[in-house]
Amino acid sequence: MKRRDFVTLLGGTAAAWPLAAFAQQAAKPPTIGFLGADASAFAPWAAAFVAGLRDLGWIEGRTIVIEYRWSEGRPERYAEIAAEFVRLKVDVIVTVGTAVPLVKQATSTIPIVFAVAIDPVGAGLVASLAKPGGNVTGLSIQANELAGKRLELLREVMPQLRRLAILFNADNTQPVLEMGETQAEARRLGLEVAIRAIRRAEDIAPAFKDLRAQADAVYVTVDQLIVANRTRIIAAALNERLPTIFSTRDFVKAGGLMSYGPNYSNLFRHSADYVDKILRGTKPGDIPVEQPTKFELVINLTTAKALGLTMPGPLLLRADEVIE
Repeated sequence: MKRRDFVTLLGGTAAAWPLAAFAQQAAKPPTIGFLGADASAFAPWAAAFVAGLRDLGWIEGRTIVIEYRWSEGRPERYAEIAAEFVRLKVDVIVTVGTAVPLVKQATSTIPIVFAVAIDPVGAGLVASLAKPGGNVTGLSIQANELAGKRLELLREVMPQLRRLAILFNADNTQPVLEMGETQAEARRLGLEVAIRAIRRAEDIAPAFKDLRAQADAVYVTVDQLIVANRTRIIAAALNERLPTIFSTRDFVKAGGLMSYGPNYSNLFRHSADYVDKILRGTKPGDIPVEQPTKFELVINLTTAKALGLTMPGPLLLRADEVIE
């Protein structure tokens, strides 16, 4: 190559560099639609998700945009928010399993990642854990399989436990499935069961009215409606002097007695890996649904004392966290 031709080529290439750089800078960063129940309750989970993205090189406000929306515990808001995400043309929707059915009705093309789902196969969210198919994937918390373990923990705290109340959202498939499994386990253990179905926040107070006369403790199935009203639920249980058990530590920090299950913050952080793979070209239906391998026991000792319960020493030693 002649020197003049080389200089001309180099000059043309150099001139193209700023144009390419400008095109990259001008490109719109990917947008994530983040749908949760309540800004306050979801704050630690949203922060964990953002931290997970940061570890993978996605910086909120710079290389990625996150549109946060809150259902405030009202299921009808799922469809409204999902339609808004479609209009915004978000690249991925991150939510929880209980919201997925309505979000799926709004779009069959935008990838959907659930950070937490009770029974994604049983609820029809995915075809199978190994091969989800469609535009949905995420993380399962094995809530149905853990129901028996939670009841065993309650009996360890309350050897006199004879009657159990189960609080759940009757309008949501996943907590209904968990309720059924919990009811079966309770009956296997010889417990009487009092079913308490709610469909809106206004149902909570009536569900707890005089419940102490029918139950010794309350098993609460967690979904968006429950998360949005956790303060109200915990206050009602304490007013009736009823011990409670949940699937996540966040309720115990808010005053519930006990929880046993995976760490939700870790699940939301891990959901960032799913988003990263999707943004880099992997189809959501090809990403297997993962299940947690570590479960944590959290106990609120202050609540136990308020309820007049003495926590067994061996149980406290096994606990991953004791709140005092």
